[in-house]
Amino acid sequence: MESQQVVHNRTNSVTKQLKIKKQKQKWDLKRTWQLHVLVIPALVLGLIFQYGPMFGIIMAFQDFKPWLGITGSQWVGLEHFRTMFEYDYARQVIWNTIVISVLKIIFGLIVPITVALLLNEMYKMVIKRTVQTIIYLPYFLSWVILGGILLDLLSPDGGLVNQVIGFFGFDPIFFLGSNDWFRTTVIISDLWKETGFNTIVFLAAITAVNPSLYEAAVVDGANRWKQTLYITIPAMLPIIIVVGTLSLGNILNAGFDQIFNLYNPLVYQTGDIIDTYVYRVSLVSGDFSYGTAVGLFKSVISLVLIIIGYRFAYKYANWRIF
Repeated sequence: MESQQVVHNRTNSVTKQLKIKKQKQKWDLKRTWQLHVLVIPALVLGLIFQYGPMFGIIMAFQDFKPWLGITGSQWVGLEHFRTMFEYDYARQVIWNTIVISVLKIIFGLIVPITVALLLNEMYKMVIKRTVQTIIYLPYFLSWVILGGILLDLLSPDGGLVNQVIGFFGFDPIFFLGSNDWFRTTVIISDLWKETGFNTIVFLAAITAVNPSLYEAAVVDGANRWKQTLYITIPAMLPIIIVVGTLSLGNILNAGFDQIFNLYNPLVYQTGDIIDTYVYRVSLVSGDFSYGTAVGLFKSVISLVLIIIGYRFAYKYANWRIF
């Protein structure tokens, strides 16, 4: 009887808590309904421009003809996906995307972390802020502008970089027209643009370190290198893990804006990525179904990698969005 009474009391307690929670939610909704109304325009735009176009995914499973429309085109099932994996050039495009993306992720972590650690060692705030501003400025420029700048700087015919190379007695290098140099150029130019922003992220993590840890290290006789190795880097480790794991979702996203503004037919072998390939196949050549199939393949893999990245970020850095 006593156990039944205990269960009954607990049930009543849970029921009361649920009623109180529902009443509180209703009260909160009455007080904040204006904020919910403000969300409606963004929700409508999202449904129209983000979820509405998803209906076009059907084209990946059809032999789509614009004059027949989606409802009238012939259904071919997984034919385009089989073609994608049987086509040698499609596999080369996927490989190019993975190589460029992985290199961007690796150097996109190493370089900003190194720059952040070096900036942290500067005592002159004027110099520190000046350097930080200089490396941050390219982040605000679009790849259309930076692409034009790079075309002029790297031109084999009078470009500043090749003038310097020629000054030391070497032959000019066609950076944007050579398969041997294009990927390197893409990685370095991406670091040039993105390092400033990522550096600020890691600097913010460094400023959160408790100064008393450094004071205790100095008392124990630790020099600046040991302080960095045993205090600063471990304190940065959670944000490094978060940034690194969240980058997994970009393995199949090598940067359409950058590649599109820098590549040309001479470097398709090493520089053509999934996004540029889909653009040429679908919008330029008119093979909408095949282009949709390749894009859908990329989106599904990216979604899986993003989910894995979030799980790793939560498991190893206790970070989550929702």
